[in-house]
Amino acid sequence: METLKKKSVELRDPSYYNNRELSWLAFNERVLQEALDKRNPLLERFKFLAIFSSNLDEFFMVRVAGLQDQVKVGFTKPENKAGMTPKQQLNEIAMKTHQLVDLQYETLQKTLLPKLQKEHVEFVKMADLSADQLDIMERHFEDHIFPVLTPMAIDAYRPFPMLLNKSINLAVVLEDVEDQAEEGQKIAIVQVPSVLDRFVRLESKKGSYKLILLEDVISFFIRKLFHGFKVISTSVFRITRNADMTIHEEGARDLLKEIEEELRKRKWGAAVRLEIQQPGFDPAILEYLTNELEVHKKDVYAIEGFLDLTVFFSFYKKMAPVWEHLVFEGKVSQLPAGMETGKQIFQKVSEQDVFLHHPYESFEPVVQFISEAADDPDVLAIKQTLYRVSGDSPVIKALKRAAENGKQVTVLVELKARFDEENNVQWAKELEKAGCHVIYGMTHLKTHSKITLVVRKKDDKIERFVHLGTGNYNDQTAKIYTDMSLFTSKRQFGIDATNFFNYLSGYTEKPEFHYLSVAPFTIRTDIIDLIDTEIRFQKKHGNGRIIAKMNSLTDKLIIMKLYEASNAGVKVDLIVRGICCLRPGIPGVSENIQVRSIVGSLLEHSRVYYFNHNGKGRTFLSSADMMTRNLNNRIEILFPIVDETIKQQVKNILELGLADNVKARQQDADGVYHYVPRKDDEPVIDSQMELFRRAYQVAEDEE
Repeated sequence: METLKKKSVELRDPSYYNNRELSWLAFNERVLQEALDKRNPLLERFKFLAIFSSNLDEFFMVRVAGLQDQVKVGFTKPENKAGMTPKQQLNEIAMKTHQLVDLQYETLQKTLLPKLQKEHVEFVKMADLSADQLDIMERHFEDHIFPVLTPMAIDAYRPFPMLLNKSINLAVVLEDVEDQAEEGQKIAIVQVPSVLDRFVRLESKKGSYKLILLEDVISFFIRKLFHGFKVISTSVFRITRNADMTIHEEGARDLLKEIEEELRKRKWGAAVRLEIQQPGFDPAILEYLTNELEVHKKDVYAIEGFLDLTVFFSFYKKMAPVWEHLVFEGKVSQLPAGMETGKQIFQKVSEQDVFLHHPYESFEPVVQFISEAADDPDVLAIKQTLYRVSGDSPVIKALKRAAENGKQVTVLVELKARFDEENNVQWAKELEKAGCHVIYGMTHLKTHSKITLVVRKKDDKIERFVHLGTGNYNDQTAKIYTDMSLFTSKRQFGIDATNFFNYLSGYTEKPEFHYLSVAPFTIRTDIIDLIDTEIRFQKKHGNGRIIAKMNSLTDKLIIMKLYEASNAGVKVDLIVRGICCLRPGIPGVSENIQVRSIVGSLLEHSRVYYFNHNGKGRTFLSSADMMTRNLNNRIEILFPIVDETIKQQVKNILELGLADNVKARQQDADGVYHYVPRKDDEPVIDSQMELFRRAYQVAEDEE
């Protein structure tokens, strides 16, 4: 590369990369910006506060916990992109997270709660209640709350309790009324019951709500739990624990039992964060808790307001039907073009490939595909991978029914799907009881691919139908995640799918595929080859173009190859919702690369990779982000779109994402994101809303 030689650019320079964890925090900041965005309806803004908190919980339970473990064992080696040691990362994470949490609560207290009050919903304190209201609340406490509470004393015989992860607790300092000496003070812990509604509603006139926090009610009447003692102080706190699982796959005779055992341990991992409610937190209790839990002071978050804003998920669910004007306008998923209701999906797919873009187009054809296969007497076998499914999954029901109907059903259930392990263990047991052949994947690899194969006999001939996608077989998340999927009956796709499942379930060498590229074997090398080819076309024709859409980009080899493409003159447009370790716009390194992130009412989840190839246009969908973990440690599938009409459809979707000037943010050369500027004469383009409009238009045209 002449340009690189002339400028002597060292593409491994840490200044050319964003740290993975700080990039994730930048993504969560974009989520928080949606709570700040006045264009969003009020209840939606509360929900974004909940999403921000939920994201942060998981970040601490996994990513921060992992870094803390590295520090504890004395690991000081810098990570291989931005060159930061674990300790440096933890310091930067703490500084940034404190800033974001302060902004989150400032938004709640100064903006959203006052707006909610105008809608006749008010959060009140026990101290604000009248005598009559206090009497009503006391009866409610005694009848509905007191019986559920369990005070846990701490003394020589009763050590500090193992508090549940993400639970809210009260630390109560007590004094024996018979012994006023300092050493007579006692400490007890009371867990706020998660089985009770967090918001206690006061009687109020119709159409208005006065709400009190459950922990405030308990604190006010806490003396009733400790007769004979004087309550000196009551402090509200919440802990977050290390929830990463250590699974010893090599020595596990039964992976399912091994995971069940690890799930039991997860609840009691080391504390990684302590949140305390201010004002009024007892300083002596804070010192006691930090010592007892072994939490560093930078991981203590003093919150001026109530803890755990994930409660606004349930608040949203309860209030949304009451105040429809405070939520996003409901959007209905449409059937894709040519997919008539009642028409057998096998007939349609045997005629042509069918492309779906969820949730603009309905997930129902995917459910219908598996359901029809379960009941079709000509279907001989169904094979499917499952990573995350819904709680009352129609997909699981169809698979169980298929087995009961005598079909050969093979299901690969990924037991190691983070935070879905418990659900998947249960599904695996249910499927086995129904007669399905359940497998758990391959040692040390998560099976993250999304694929279904249906084998059918017609006129004494075997035909194969394949469904491939970028998202999970989850009918609920398909309503709020943007994903793409493909039905095909093309013979070579069917052969590839058969070989893929046989490789996962049996003893056989890695097969050669016609269309599929599979991680951890070939996806990275295939993507790099595609970029190299685009560089060659750029040098020959000057029309190099790459568009890639994904959740996260962290793989250093691919980033370096994209830098190389940029230096060769290839125009690279990246739509990366979350983590992006690549920095665009650096002269001599990434000046031809643009990175944008779209955070809106739907969670952008589809993975699409487009290469111009001198106008021939090669387009791929994948279950994989360009992350090192996906390419090294997961079974993933990358597959091409071969139908020209569908290929153009996908290209149009990508171009629309690049035109978004409402929910899109653009990363600058310093790694900072800014809303994409819009000129006064430019049309307003919200890509998600425009895709719904287009889906509606197609449906109308078909009527």
